[in-house]
Amino acid sequence: MGRTPDGPGPDAVLFDRDGTLIVDVPYNADPALVRPMPGARAAVDALRARGVAVGVVTNQSGVARGLFGRAGVAAMRRRVEELLGPFAVWAVCPHGPQDGCDCRKPAPGLVLAACERLGVTPGRTAVVGDIGADVAAAEAAGARGVLVPTGATRAAEITGAREKAHDLRDAVALLLRPGADGGGLGTHRKGCLR
Repeated sequence: MGRTPDGPGPDAVLFDRDGTLIVDVPYNADPALVRPMPGARAAVDALRARGVAVGVVTNQSGVARGLFGRAGVAAMRRRVEELLGPFAVWAVCPHGPQDGCDCRKPAPGLVLAACERLGVTPGRTAVVGDIGADVAAAEAAGARGVLVPTGATRAAEITGAREKAHDLRDAVALLLRPGADGGGLGTHRKGCLR
């Protein structure tokens, strides 16, 4: 990664996809509808420039609901990377809310799987998302969670978040600020990423 274990900032930042990196279009598998959130490319590029690994952790229950298949998820991944550049890891939960898996956020499985594939510890990883489940997954995995609220974020999620940022640029600035190490939080179970 080109970073020292005790250097400022995280070794990896994992982003939620819908509502965080791209505008949320519910159950979307049409790459033509993908629009980056304001400042997304600049924020991700700022991390890349500092040698921080970037990844995506996303719930995609449309697969379980039969609305689209894994090919639709892959097409969206390609489009996101065309617009925002390559991500070192993608961890996708294809399960529905009732499936009881360990990977669907707020469970920690996606975060743990992404960290394992990147070779980083959760305690040196941050997760940036727009809803409470993103932050809860980070904390359950022992990672740092930063909430970037949108119109879909509930008031209780905003009040309950330990760290929040106005937008993605502010989130990245918060994570890269010297001495701003959120440390490890919470406990976890082994994930069921498929």
